[in-house]
Amino acid sequence: MRISVKRSEIICYCDGACAGNPGPGGWGAIVWSPDGQVRELGGAENPTTNNRMELQGAIHSLHLVRSQDNLSVHVYTDSSYVVKGISEWVWGWRRRGWVKQDGKPVLNRDLWETLLRLVEARRSTGPVTFHHVRGHAGVPGNERCDRISVAFAQSDRPGLYSGPASEYRIDLTPPDTAPGRDRAPTERTHKSTPHAGAVVYLSLVEGRLERHASWEDCRLRVSGRSGARYKKCRSNEEELQTLAAWGCRGDDGL
Repeated sequence: MRISVKRSEIICYCDGACAGNPGPGGWGAIVWSPDGQVRELGGAENPTTNNRMELQGAIHSLHLVRSQDNLSVHVYTDSSYVVKGISEWVWGWRRRGWVKQDGKPVLNRDLWETLLRLVEARRSTGPVTFHHVRGHAGVPGNERCDRISVAFAQSDRPGLYSGPASEYRIDLTPPDTAPGRDRAPTERTHKSTPHAGAVVYLSLVEGRLERHASWEDCRLRVSGRSGARYKKCRSNEEELQTLAAWGCRGDDGL
């Protein structure tokens, strides 16, 4: 499959999986460079959690491209935890000494600090933008990362591709992402303000949280799923209250 990419962009896909949460886990990533090369990455840990595996996918992607200067990096993940964490929550955590607003320590601090260092190291060489995509929605790069991470979580060792994009069989064309879901990590002041332009829909299916820009996306995820939960939120404050009611820690995702 012939695929092309802007000469100034690196495209990364990443995902994580865990059986048991905590339990055996795996992460997967794909890095597509402007020189026409594609490389798949993956690894396993046990015991671990789903959120740690999601973070590991992003960390290993950025670590691989750390020496490629003057190139912007676009990271595509279905983890709202990663996107919101590196784009919003991490700045407040660091200012408070890695303590949340409720006084409890931030979970996965070691991985958040590593990811933040990688992001900040690129400020002078090329920006990093995180994009949220729907999981299990037919995005080829995301689906491939899911298969890699699940295989590692199951103690398999999948074959990982490394070579020219012209011989890679998976379409890595960046997908359209929901408005407001593309986040360039920038330090900011946090306030409980309404979501920009529209509401956000939350869904919780089999212990996995996702955020949606439209009711239709949310409905498609929860329809017919036993025990699924969903909520329309009009502000950051309402979103955090919903997460708390569902037993999710707002700053730490699930």
